[in-house]
Amino acid sequence: MEISAAGRFEVRITAADVGKRVSVRRLTGNGVTEEKFTDTVGVLTSWDDDGVLTITRRDGETVRIPESALVAGKVVPAAPARRRGPAATYQELARVAARGWRPVESERLGEWELRAAGGFTRRANSVLPLGDPGLPLDAALDAVRRWYGERGLPAYVQTATGAEGTQELLCAELERRGWVREVSAELWIGGLAPVADRAEGAGVVLSRTADEAWLARYRRKGVSEVALRVLGWGSPRSSEAESGGGPSVWFATVPGESSESGDAPAAIGRLVVDGRWAGFAAVEVDPGLRRRGLATEVMAALARRALAEGASAAWLQVEAENAGARTLYGRLGFAAHHAYHHYLEPGREPGTDGF
Repeated sequence: MEISAAGRFEVRITAADVGKRVSVRRLTGNGVTEEKFTDTVGVLTSWDDDGVLTITRRDGETVRIPESALVAGKVVPAAPARRRGPAATYQELARVAARGWRPVESERLGEWELRAAGGFTRRANSVLPLGDPGLPLDAALDAVRRWYGERGLPAYVQTATGAEGTQELLCAELERRGWVREVSAELWIGGLAPVADRAEGAGVVLSRTADEAWLARYRRKGVSEVALRVLGWGSPRSSEAESGGGPSVWFATVPGESSESGDAPAAIGRLVVDGRWAGFAAVEVDPGLRRRGLATEVMAALARRALAEGASAAWLQVEAENAGARTLYGRLGFAAHHAYHHYLEPGREPGTDGF
């Protein structure tokens, strides 16, 4: 924190610093027996006329702090230096992740992308706002709601927090307008070679197609034709990729002991190779066979395929409550790059499945 030459804490932020990353210390408690200092780091998203600051933390949570409670504060660098993993900007990763989970239909609104896929996952049925929509925010949100309404879908906006160039200010504006944050997850990144080196990938079968056995293990049951298109099932993108025209999609399967009788595989996974990036998704293991290294075998086999196609870095998306997956990915060298969130338009019931 900022300390003056005389050894006193100082508040060196003002309302003019809205939009900047700050670190503040405030006094909490009852002022008698429970008084203590609490530190908060995040983006200053508002400082209202009543003297209340709102700070959006890395995970997207907002903290409201009365100006009168501040004892110290300063502007800090826009994003902390990463200790491990490949260098990457938020914009680069957002675009790579979007190409790895493509909607069936999309349309531009300025620099925003409106995406729809019949309600299969919020990622494929939300706005990706990577710049200026070309309209004032209220007009842009009205256009978004009309577009999704015409398709019988609720409007979602996907935002991100926690890295340089993310959208803490947009999160705050959406919340002020009554949009409701439903689901948050994180995008993690790591080196690809360490994943390939963790296991032999023994017994893993790779294919361009998600067959009926693969789909039987996939946790989203009743997968529709639209969902298959998002997954890249039998994807034309695969042949495009081989000629340099698009991402390369692979599906991994570890057959179950009774696969000939139609039982679901022991484990599955999905990979999208896009330039230097390899994206892992749908890594799932039979609950009765967990903690036997099958997920690591699947990811190692897919990582080798990605290295052969020229990739060097990896990304994946994981929900905050998925403790098992987070532990696995941490062991494989992944770390969180940023959090992302889906905001639902006011007054609508959820109409999509999955993050």
